[in-house]
Amino acid sequence: MEKNNIDLVSLFEQSLRDLPEEKLEEIGIVVQVGDNICRVHGLSNAVYHELIDFEGGNQGIVMQLDEDTVSIFLLHSTIPVNEREVAKRTGSVFKTPVGMHLLGRVINAMGQPIDGLGELKVDDHWPIEHEIPGIIDRSPVNQPLETGTMAVDVLVPIGRGQRELIIGNRNTGKTSLIVDTILHQRDQNMLCIYVAIGQRQANIARLVRLLQENGALDYTVIISAEASEAVLNQYLVPYVGCTLGEYFREQGRDALVIYDDLSNHAVAYREMSLLLRRAPGREAYPGDVFYLHSRLLERAGKLATGSSLTALPIVQIQSDDITSYIPTNLISITDGQVFLDTQLFNQGIRPAVNAELSVSRVGGAAQTKAIKRMTKALRLELAQYHELLDFAQFGTELDEVAKKRLARGERAIALLKQPQYVTYNFVDQTLMLFLLRYDFLETVKVPHVHAFVTQFVSYVKSVYYEDIYRVILETTDLSDEMIARLTTVAKEFGKLFVAPENNGV
Repeated sequence: MEKNNIDLVSLFEQSLRDLPEEKLEEIGIVVQVGDNICRVHGLSNAVYHELIDFEGGNQGIVMQLDEDTVSIFLLHSTIPVNEREVAKRTGSVFKTPVGMHLLGRVINAMGQPIDGLGELKVDDHWPIEHEIPGIIDRSPVNQPLETGTMAVDVLVPIGRGQRELIIGNRNTGKTSLIVDTILHQRDQNMLCIYVAIGQRQANIARLVRLLQENGALDYTVIISAEASEAVLNQYLVPYVGCTLGEYFREQGRDALVIYDDLSNHAVAYREMSLLLRRAPGREAYPGDVFYLHSRLLERAGKLATGSSLTALPIVQIQSDDITSYIPTNLISITDGQVFLDTQLFNQGIRPAVNAELSVSRVGGAAQTKAIKRMTKALRLELAQYHELLDFAQFGTELDEVAKKRLARGERAIALLKQPQYVTYNFVDQTLMLFLLRYDFLETVKVPHVHAFVTQFVSYVKSVYYEDIYRVILETTDLSDEMIARLTTVAKEFGKLFVAPENNGV
């Protein structure tokens, strides 16, 4: 009897081995469900990040491999999964739709449209994580990405293919800076991807309307994982946005991806890790939270073929403390940071870019020759101004040289102020900086600086001096001959300028 049993088992195993592999499905049974996570027994060959189908119609992603079970986070919080439900392997990882037709659309982390404009036209589906281009396939960052914001383009220039961190307290203008950057990319041959992580639905709707009214939605994709959505969606959404950016780059286009913000992304991952019973580390974050962001941001870069993917991650801090855990990690991963200072913001200096704590490790390589020629020693002058300002506040008597530096610094600060939704290209910025560098602002009252420089740009753009503007635009440089001509034009404009009744900016 025992021999017959053994023979039957052997025959059964042999028959299973003879079956074609495509007819075999590995299934498991849900043994525990809770907090949008379930544990499944029986999927012994499942791999990390594999997509799992459930009998009830839900799907999930394997996030932890234990000895007897696998832990799966559910993609849809509205579709219930019950204990003893059957789970089936798909043999595939989570993939996101990609294609040029996604421009102008608003989608969620699942790749589904949420803008009410009908179904998406998709070219392909790409896995959200794959090998990134190596060093041989990349080229140095040497082409500027104009943000249109003078304080950034002049002091902390960003290049195409760079990773620049936008950091600051809450309500210091981080998203406003990003919106201005998107608006400025019109006619710049740049495709934009805005990734909203844990944002409110009202904020996303407001952004969509703003971009639509300014014609910027035509070259922008918005990918949103709202605060009310499943924690897995907030974890996946930046990788979805990065994958779409890589697709644009593979098509030979320049792409800009914005992560707003990675603080919420780290919090979502921390929640997932604690639910998986992983050991908490500093500030309760898991030990691999650095790898979480590094493998995301390392995918940005410029290829030797010429196309690029630029990443602008945003991180929120508290009390201007840039030394906390997540900001420290991101500063070490990125190629520099733009620090928005609460104190400057409250003083009315907007954008509130702190020149001392902001840095770009690409630097002059991401600037045109015209801008570089006009910005020599500007950062030093601003540092001297802030130092002298501290002395002046204590009533210290200053000599004539110090007073001159203080007056020059005041005008430099006024020059770098900029209204929201108003951007300047590099020629406009060059002309404005020319006035500061060659002391044409000395006799202009500080409240009138903005009106003076903007009207001067319009004056140069006029019929009489349009050739100067066109030559700077075509050559991206400012020759000695052009400086001489601009000096004459500036003297002429100074006699015609009439200060406005209001104080401008």
